[in-house]
Amino acid sequence: MILSIIIPTYNEEKYLPILLDSINEQEFNNYEVIIADANSTDKTVEIAEKYGCKIVKGGTPAVGRNEGAKVATGEYLLFLDSDLKLTDDYLRDTLYEFRMERLGIGITQIEPLSEKTEDIILHELANLFMVTVENIKPHGAGCYGIITKKSLHDQCNGFDETLTFGEDTDYIERLAKKERFKVLRKPKIIVSTRRLEEEGLNTLIRQYGKSTLNDFLGKKTDANEINYEFGHENKKRNKKNNFDELINNILKNETKNLNLYHYKKKPLNDLSINSKKIKKDIDKAKKQNLFFKQNLSKRTPNNKKVLFYTVCGEGMGHAIRSSVIINEIQDEYDIHIFSSDRAYNYLKKKFDNVHKIGGFNTIYENNKVSNKKTFYQAIKNNPQNLKNGYKHLYKIARELKPNVIVTDFEIYGSIVSKLLKIPLIGLDNIHMITQTKIDYPAHHQKTMIKAKSIIKGYVIKPKIHILTSFFYPKIKPKKKAVLYPPVLRKSILELEPTFDDHILVYQTSDQSEPLVKQLKNINENFIVYGFNKNKKDNNLKFKKFNEKEFYEDIASAKAVITNGGFALISEAIHLKKPIYSIPARGNFEQVLNGFYVDKLGYGKYNEFMNINEVKTFLNSLNKYKNKLNKLKKTNNDGIIKELKYRVEKYSKY
Repeated sequence: MILSIIIPTYNEEKYLPILLDSINEQEFNNYEVIIADANSTDKTVEIAEKYGCKIVKGGTPAVGRNEGAKVATGEYLLFLDSDLKLTDDYLRDTLYEFRMERLGIGITQIEPLSEKTEDIILHELANLFMVTVENIKPHGAGCYGIITKKSLHDQCNGFDETLTFGEDTDYIERLAKKERFKVLRKPKIIVSTRRLEEEGLNTLIRQYGKSTLNDFLGKKTDANEINYEFGHENKKRNKKNNFDELINNILKNETKNLNLYHYKKKPLNDLSINSKKIKKDIDKAKKQNLFFKQNLSKRTPNNKKVLFYTVCGEGMGHAIRSSVIINEIQDEYDIHIFSSDRAYNYLKKKFDNVHKIGGFNTIYENNKVSNKKTFYQAIKNNPQNLKNGYKHLYKIARELKPNVIVTDFEIYGSIVSKLLKIPLIGLDNIHMITQTKIDYPAHHQKTMIKAKSIIKGYVIKPKIHILTSFFYPKIKPKKKAVLYPPVLRKSILELEPTFDDHILVYQTSDQSEPLVKQLKNINENFIVYGFNKNKKDNNLKFKKFNEKEFYEDIASAKAVITNGGFALISEAIHLKKPIYSIPARGNFEQVLNGFYVDKLGYGKYNEFMNINEVKTFLNSLNKYKNKLNKLKKTNNDGIIKELKYRVEKYSKY
């Protein structure tokens, strides 16, 4: 069970069927409904039984919610008041945004079960206030719909049953200290206006204004203090009030609360407003906010978002990963691809609208990064790179006005995003180095610091880093990053691995051939890729790259020998192939990958090829295979879903 919906009730025969009908009409159906009833004297329990709900003994709202949570079997808990009505796709949208935002506790927004202008404005103001203070003082009430993880609810001992009022806000505040809180932006729930009609606006302003003020001052509110009762009786509404005057009173109350809590901010003074102006401003804001107006299911071919995808041209890992991603999303977006060198040539064969730009490449000598030659080449090529890269990309961006730029570790896309104020999303494995708490060999600290300083300059302040990795360290505090398994080609996902008598060797530098020839001293068969030749040299069989043959060779290999390249290591792990990694010296990203191969027990990592170490590795294949066989297979669904969500959320225009 994914979701448990918990509803405290007391004499709700009038409103409960409306809520339960709206729940039954949802397309999402992996839920249970739990009614916690406080000894109703009407037909509430009979109605709940008719709808097939679980029924438990309730009490006050806090008691009822806790009793419901005790019997809940869902991974997530959704607490609803009984006089609500779900909007279309409310459950699916709530769970989706809650999960995608990695929240521990959240509330949705409200709409009135009324078409009166003043009711619409009041509820929009309430939403605005909740969003405004979400990072200052997590706040909410049962009428908003409260969603949390059951594990977090249990960890924090649920609602405080000693409170007679404000138990929902107290609950939210306590859980928000443990995990992230947010007001969800898309889902909205329809709220009955019966308390407004029964109590009158002035009374509600006094009640909730007082309780909110107490919340911001850290004080608890007693129900008797504000004359609040759980349940509803027929009450006459207080005399009609001037609506504009009451709205001003609400704003003054909430502004006072904010100023008392956050005293360093300047008070807001000019609060004289007009209800028609508020309604106009609200409608304008709705029209401007495409995240609420549009979603993937309603996209039309003539209304596609324009997405620029910029790809690092060095090696093939960035290009292969990007091609998988682009292939999955190209029907939903108008995509323009920008890359250089081998990556450009690879992507050009697969997609339309692929543009060639300049790029930077690392130069290796004897399997070691040559900082001097790399620097000189960058200086030499920089003028042409600026012309073919930055200027070309900038010109097209000015013309097409992309909604978002996605970059796989490519620098010019990052620069253009800042100049033209286009939202930027990073999607790569390199930023594991800057965004997570990695382990690494202690003697590589200087290399790590150098790598980190370079990496930070490539992708500058994106909205989020979508990271992909075969190892999973914790993300650093306050970093805007999410972590997914490696992106794998469809052909790799479909392979059924076998274990024949050859070992696959893959190196990408011509300077590595002397290292490979050492393998002639081992009594094994080696198929070698990366040197662009077909040749047999004793037990070494060199092959030019052919995608179909490469897949067959890696699928049937009994082990893999490679540098520290992320793409091949990820594919080998997926196919349960033990790995011997000799990273290019000076390339910290490769060192990190090799280090984690060894640390996780998937193979062996050496900084220099050593024949005795290779023999030791080959004699230990069963040990590594046992470790690899415990891994669950992954796919690309999660990261594709994440990227689509972020594109929709951050899109400009």
